[in-house]
Amino acid sequence: MARIAVIGAGMGAMAAAARLAVAGHRVAVYEQGRTHGGGVGRLAREGFVFDTGPGLLHLPAVYRDLFVKTGKESLEQCLELVQVDPASRHVFPDGTDVSLPNASRAGVVAALDAAVGPGAGERWSDLVNRAREVWDATRRPLLEEPLRAETAGALGGDPYPAVRRRGLFRRAAPATLAAVAERELKDPRLVALLESHALAYGLDPRRAPASATVLPYMEQTFGSWYVRGGLRGLADALYERCLARRVEFFFGAEVVGLVEKDGRAAGVRLADGGVAEADMVVAAVAPGRLAAIAPGVEGRPSAAPVAPAGRFGVFLALSGARPEGTAHRTVVHAAGRGAELDAVFGERGGSGHGPTVTVLRPDDPTTRPGDDHEAVTLTATVAPHGRVDWSAPGVSAGFAERVIRAAEAAVPDLRKRLMWHEVRTPADTRAATGAEGGGVPAPALAGAEGAFLHPGNVTGLPGLYLAGGFAHPGGGLAHAGMSGALVAGLIVDGADWRGSQ
Repeated sequence: MARIAVIGAGMGAMAAAARLAVAGHRVAVYEQGRTHGGGVGRLAREGFVFDTGPGLLHLPAVYRDLFVKTGKESLEQCLELVQVDPASRHVFPDGTDVSLPNASRAGVVAALDAAVGPGAGERWSDLVNRAREVWDATRRPLLEEPLRAETAGALGGDPYPAVRRRGLFRRAAPATLAAVAERELKDPRLVALLESHALAYGLDPRRAPASATVLPYMEQTFGSWYVRGGLRGLADALYERCLARRVEFFFGAEVVGLVEKDGRAAGVRLADGGVAEADMVVAAVAPGRLAAIAPGVEGRPSAAPVAPAGRFGVFLALSGARPEGTAHRTVVHAAGRGAELDAVFGERGGSGHGPTVTVLRPDDPTTRPGDDHEAVTLTATVAPHGRVDWSAPGVSAGFAERVIRAAEAAVPDLRKRLMWHEVRTPADTRAATGAEGGGVPAPALAGAEGAFLHPGNVTGLPGLYLAGGFAHPGGGLAHAGMSGALVAGLIVDGADWRGSQ
């Protein structure tokens, strides 16, 4: 039985902790904040409840497996998981309005044909079929195995298949997601639909590799899920599972350095001067914190991942009942996509653009004080704090007004019903999670010579492992859970571990 210190109490950290504890190790988690969950936060005020992090779960199998492997109660016995249908509604600048059913390929084809025009659904379906080839080629090396030198090199190539010309020859595969959208979808509404999946994860479609088509594939194939009471409930359930497995948590415990002995990680040093000895250390923190805690140590093999964008949230308390038949999620697409991408991903950044806004309106009585009220969450991908000073006077308020204005396309009576609203910016995310610029890491992607990979789970310092959204296989709830499984497998099964069996 080994003593294992885990730095951070985010989803990847807790996923690793629960698995390591059930394997018989003594696990202690050191979190500088006051609570668990990392970016999976909650805002509660006057009977209204909002998720301040992710609002939907994709690939729930990751957490089903985690709960099966760490206790008697299944995931569904610990919380209520609801499949969202329709999966999403999309409102485009020209007034086109389409709702896409959850996990139904034929339903999506029919909906796009009806809203966009004959043949639109087939073009979208053909692209998703090609994205399945990306999934089949990368699922194991990208999601189910630790990142090693040989796999990192192979993942530098883009597995998105080329499209045949008329005749016998093939075109070269497009280099970016934007190129795929322009060439294979053509219609600007379908282009916006594809690119919005990348934007939601903080990816610039002009730079993201063609393999990013796997993001809509995963959502359309495995569905979109909501946790009754909000996604924070998933973090709470995982925390309770860790406690049941006798994982110790220390909150307000800032780790400032590593203890090293005989060339290995042998514990952590705390800001209060204390030392916690351990046989191994798992760090689930942002790159800047890792560099401060363990100077010169990085995940190996590793790449230099693209700096993540931030997330801007506006939380609305509305009077009046939620109308029957309202979609859980509506994406209101920006009219000036180029200006939006420049503002979010350009070197100078900006907040004066019209954003693409995701509107979340869960049919969940536990999120509101009564059936005559509604809790609505608006989110937009934005430049991180630093490229935009989100704490400067008037900046967040001005952008919140732009977000609310866009959301009126999904909630026409929003202004009349609005009681109050609160805002969360990347500056707030930075304060809550310690992530540089309040950036939210994206999932790892193959292609682009490895620019969209993350540092590996094994580091150059023996005994030190990396987990969480800033490590392989990247950000997002499912990927964070996978990182915990990978680290636990490396520690429990040793260096010869080759992934899930």
